[in-house]
Amino acid sequence: MRRDQAATPSSAAGRAVLLLAALLLAVPFAAMPLRPAHAQMDSREAIRLHNEILELRQEVQGLRNQGGSTLGGYRQPPPAYSGGDAVPGGDVVAKLVDRIARLEDQVRTLQGRVDEADNARKMLHDDMQKQIDDINYKLGDTLAGGASPGAQQSPPPGNLGAAPPAGSPPAAQPPAARPAAAQPPRTPELAMQQGNAALARRDYATAQAAAKEVLAIPRSPRANDAQFLLAQALAGKRDYAGAAVAYDDAYNRAKKGPHAQDSLLGLAHSLTAIKENRAACVTLDKLRQEFPNPRADLREQIASARKQASCR
Repeated sequence: MRRDQAATPSSAAGRAVLLLAALLLAVPFAAMPLRPAHAQMDSREAIRLHNEILELRQEVQGLRNQGGSTLGGYRQPPPAYSGGDAVPGGDVVAKLVDRIARLEDQVRTLQGRVDEADNARKMLHDDMQKQIDDINYKLGDTLAGGASPGAQQSPPPGNLGAAPPAGSPPAAQPPAARPAAAQPPRTPELAMQQGNAALARRDYATAQAAAKEVLAIPRSPRANDAQFLLAQALAGKRDYAGAAVAYDDAYNRAKKGPHAQDSLLGLAHSLTAIKENRAACVTLDKLRQEFPNPRADLREQIASARKQASCR
């Protein structure tokens, strides 16, 4: 009779341990979406929580091992314990349940912080992209307006319309101007060659004219190169507003072309020059995202551009 009474509390403790183990296995810690790329600080807290879970599982396994000798080969749960004595290990089980509840709250809090950081990053990126589009639209309208054509020169004062007096010899007619010999148009290749040469000697006006000449040719095979040359010429003339639009057009013409990285870097420099530092930082972030391994000759320039725009 005493043996049956002694086995009953241990069996109840074994049931509590088994229920606790099932509760631990039901907690979806493995499915917790930790995102170290967007919340590096939260990932450390997640690792700490994971270690605590492992410790809890080890403690539960130890309790199960201690209760295994008493449980024996039972497959059906033994009857509930109705004695007046406290169940052995009850305090440990209660503490483990309390720790599990606190860990679940911390996991939910951590997930909420990760989601908030992700949403804030997305909203900031969308806001910066909208500002870039607005700047491009305003600059495009400014360049499209151009300079107003000058007024026609008025004829000099005098009685030019009056008839000559009688007896005066007829006025000598100016000799007819000979028509200038028509020169053959330059090929796009020749125009680009001469335009790049002008850019190298800092003759930005000639380089700009050559670029526009190539861009005016329908379906020109050198249109992408001409657009990039135009952006460089405008930046050399310190027309940073026009250069920003030209660099943006050069990137959109060929986002994976040979001038894509240079165009984004030039766009960032031009935006910084017109005091649009936030838009410049967004452009540099896009450059890092699109080209995680930039050309070796651009790495130092990119780092300098981020420092100049005070990017994070």
